Amino acid sequence: MRAATKLMLSGGAAVAGAAVWWRTHPSACPYGQRFWVEAPHPFVTRERLLEALEPRRGERLLEVGPGTGYCTLPVAGALGGGSLYVLDLQQEMLDHALRRAHERGLDNVIAERGDATRLPYADGSFEGAFLVAVLGEIPDQDAALRELRRVLRPGGRLVVGELFGDPHFVSPGSLRRCGEAAGLSFDRRLGPWLASFSRFTAPG
Repeated sequence: MRAATKLMLSGGAAVAGAAVWWRTHPSACPYGQRFWVEAPHPFVTRERLLEALEPRRGERLLEVGPGTGYCTLPVAGALGGGSLYVLDLQQEMLDHALRRAHERGLDNVIAERGDATRLPYADGSFEGAFLVAVLGEIPDQDAALRELRRVLRPGGRLVVGELFGDPHFVSPGSLRRCGEAAGLSFDRRLGPWLASFSRFTAPG
């Protein structure tokens, strides 16, 4: 019995230690572990993302950290003649997302490898931007939010999805403070605290 208890305690300590390490060492999910970003979530859903983002035909939107395209496909499909730019640090993720888009007959997804803290786009390039369970993976979240504000057109919207349980979870309160510090106006939150989308608007 003592051995089993020690084993359970050791296992719990290992899990806790891993969680602390992930929290203090933000990094992107490796392509080899992409199953984590492909799993559907009961609250951070694609339907709720569409409700928060409100993509419109002909718009030019940006997704940061598309992973394998779980959220990319429905947004691209809603744009009609518009374009969805996707940016990721990992070329393997971009290639995977593009393959899925082409399989769906979507030719309006434009991929570029880059860093969220130094976006390779001109000021005011997009009507909207979004990232889902990605912000906490960026070491300098404040810089990323400032960059997103920069590339949004006046009145453009930013939607950030967060899921409790993700080792890089950003709480709604912290997200709101960081977004407002970057010069964005908080609009509303869709979904419960544990799994929600926060929507912001660029000034103008």
